[in-house]
Amino acid sequence: MGKPTGFQEFKREAVPYRDPLERSNDYLEIFTPAPEQQLRTQGARCMDCGVPFCQSNTGCPIDNLIPEWNDLVYHGRWRDALHRLHKTNNFPEFTGRACPAPCEGSCVLGINEPPVTIKNIENAIIDRGWEEGWIKPQPPEQETGKRIAIVGSGPAGLSAAQQLRRRGHAVTVFERADRIGGLLMYGIPFMKLGKDVVERRLDQLRAEGVEFRTCTHVGSRTDFESGHMTGIMKERGLDITVIDPNDLMKEYDALLMATGATKPFDPTGKCPGRDLEGIHYAMDFLTRNTKSLLDSELKDGEFLSAKGKNVVVIGGGDTGADCIGTSLRHGATSIVNFELLGKPPAERSPQNPWPEWPRVFRVDYSHAEVEARTGTDPRVYQVLTKEFVGENGHITGVKTVEVDWSKPTEMAPFSEVVDSEKVWPADLVLLATGFVGPEPEVGDLLGLEKQQPRRGWETIKAEHGKFATSVEGVFAAGDCRRGQSLVVWAINEGRGAARAIDEFLMGSTSMSAPGINLPQQVV
Repeated sequence: MGKPTGFQEFKREAVPYRDPLERSNDYLEIFTPAPEQQLRTQGARCMDCGVPFCQSNTGCPIDNLIPEWNDLVYHGRWRDALHRLHKTNNFPEFTGRACPAPCEGSCVLGINEPPVTIKNIENAIIDRGWEEGWIKPQPPEQETGKRIAIVGSGPAGLSAAQQLRRRGHAVTVFERADRIGGLLMYGIPFMKLGKDVVERRLDQLRAEGVEFRTCTHVGSRTDFESGHMTGIMKERGLDITVIDPNDLMKEYDALLMATGATKPFDPTGKCPGRDLEGIHYAMDFLTRNTKSLLDSELKDGEFLSAKGKNVVVIGGGDTGADCIGTSLRHGATSIVNFELLGKPPAERSPQNPWPEWPRVFRVDYSHAEVEARTGTDPRVYQVLTKEFVGENGHITGVKTVEVDWSKPTEMAPFSEVVDSEKVWPADLVLLATGFVGPEPEVGDLLGLEKQQPRRGWETIKAEHGKFATSVEGVFAAGDCRRGQSLVVWAINEGRGAARAIDEFLMGSTSMSAPGINLPQQVV
């Protein structure tokens, strides 16, 4: 694919982000447009590699036809490239912006050279498709008379909704927040995924006939009161409709649970001082900021401000990086990010061979922004939180110790370094420590069996590829089934669940089965 000798002639040239000092002053997307010739040249680097690992079981979970659209871009056939892209991916603009690109990690060229800029090319194809007006609603030609309820409007729920609606089924998506999109709308900040990008795709789904019901909590009034969105919804005076999921079972022919994994993991729960004010879960911080931006451009003050504060972010990953970037834009006095693990190596270690996901040192957008402002990367490694320090009921500091991973103990895979205690100033602490599964109440109301995909996690039991739960007619997809994962995996599961539901309702299905034999790895 591409130019036969392109990988020998051309070097990798990624599309750069906007200047870090400039972009850290606003909430606009961090991306820059790429010259067409640059993208065609990068497409030319795609090798005729025989076995395209980029779209195999270590690469893209939705089997994107990557070599095909790389070749089409190289030859300037953008509309054909868009068609190939949409054959496997309902929402390339989401994966092109928010996915860490496991496809690039398993690119054959990446064995001994920098991989093809797959993510850049994907993003350019879909953006051009919207700019040229090539993307249109595709309502079904015939109706099947079957009705499906989907609980949750994140990427799993939306991809399932589009697939099922185009098949001719009536689809209603229930969302407890006041806007559709789930993680895409409120979990990923503006800088990485503009909300206009989400809305234009939602408009397409509406035009295709998907019905959306916001401010609707499927579960019980009690579990809503304890949920993540409760405080935000109450503060805005929004009226919430509560629906028992068993009533949905009576009204619809099938029910898909796509509620995500929103139950947070708190490794600091037993630390002294955990109940001090000023300690918040990362997703609460990010959600409130995005909602305030959408409602009033932050003028309503209905968000957790980091302005003038010493901010400590506990936990790395994408969520930790987003907390750093948001705090910087608020005007934080200082930002530090604790990582329990050691600093990753610059290159793959022998224990991390290709085509595994490369566990190497990376500088995310917000790390670069803080370093551009302060001259220092905000991350500190091999740090364990021991205690929260406070005055008058409010956080003032975080006490930590260094850990040594080369000296495990009976209690932990590391040991604490003697005389390494340190107290870091903190006015705002954000816990970006991940999630352990969906909020359990709705599954309990339906009587769904649960599973433990990994230690400490509890999700809805449903086999990947079949997606059927222990209750006939109820299916589960996305993070509520597999645990916290990537947007691209959510799309895989939404498409797969749609296929399973269509077969359940109609006796057979012509829908494709994305990544049906892929291992359940988490990047």
